Amino acid sequence: MASRFGALVCLLGLVIGGAAHAGETASSRVSKPVIEAARGGQCVADPAFMRRNHMGLLKHQRDDTLRGGIRTGQYSLKECIDCHASKTTNSVAKSETNFCQSCHNYTAVKIDCFECHSNKPQVKP
Repeated sequence: MASRFGALVCLLGLVIGGAAHAGETASSRVSKPVIEAARGGQCVADPAFMRRNHMGLLKHQRDDTLRGGIRTGQYSLKECIDCHASKTTNSVAKSETNFCQSCHNYTAVKIDCFECHSNKPQVKP
């Protein structure tokens, strides 16, 4: 009896899932983020690695800076902003197509870095 019930639940799930999937259209899917041209060139690491790990790297760099006074580093927020700021807005989070903003909107993740930090590169003398 239990195996029949399990099979029925499985079949019902497939039918409902298939019906929901059949109703999808290309227009109902979320489009990939559009990122406008940035100032920098080659990233400090492979883009797939950075997409997956950038927050951990930034947190580690933050800890080095706050606890150890170490203000240099491959993964500093300042260096990211200097490289990834938009050529048109000079920011990483001012418009929907800026580097940080576009991906964070796509993944529905709130950016709170720029509540304290500037989202624009520092002016170099």
